Amino acid sequence: MSSNFTWGLGRRKTAVARVRVKSGAGGFMVNDREINEFFPVLAAQMRATEPLRATQTAGQYDVLVNVEGGGPISQAEAVTLGLARALKKLNPAFDAMLRQGGLLTRDSRMKERKKYGRRGARRGFQFSKR
Repeated sequence: MSSNFTWGLGRRKTAVARVRVKSGAGGFMVNDREINEFFPVLAAQMRATEPLRATQTAGQYDVLVNVEGGGPISQAEAVTLGLARALKKLNPAFDAMLRQGGLLTRDSRMKERKKYGRRGARRGFQFSKR
């Protein structure tokens, strides 16, 4: 059954999105919920569906996403990368369009680790004279 799907994996910060794409009527499900239900903020919905608009294929593919970790915007950006990778695998001609919009580039910024002797990654403890 899963052989007719094309897979793409997207990551952003600690969010990981596994995206499956196949020809269909244009459904977009995220964690077994509609996209507008899972991402109530319109900006997150627009970001997640950006690869479909960039390739002018909105309504031609069914998209099924499993996403975990991170926050809503981070999850939306992980979905973007996973969807772009799946579309590129489906049709290599989409590569130039997706790359032009920066949709195939992984955002590698991660949270900096906390250091010992400090309150956070860089902030020290408050100095007390007395």
